[in-house]
Amino acid sequence: MNGPSPADTDPAVEAMLIEGFRRMSPSQKLERVRALNQAVQELALVDIRRRHPDADEREQALRLASRWIEPELMVRAFAWDVRKVGY
Repeated sequence: MNGPSPADTDPAVEAMLIEGFRRMSPSQKLERVRALNQAVQELALVDIRRRHPDADEREQALRLASRWIEPELMVRAFAWDVRKVGY
């Protein structure tokens, strides 16, 4: 594994995880990445709803997108300026 190992993971458990990842097919790995991305987006939506409880679905989607898309593109594509309205 490249880079430092997590300090809180037992080396035997880490070795088991790495071996499990090596045994996964490419499609299984992609599915794992997709699921993790979805979880990150769901957590971000929870934060957006907490910070902006009156936001409708469109505003929530724009605030979510603005966390991944460059501010200039958000303005050009959606007329959403994070410098004025925030994330």
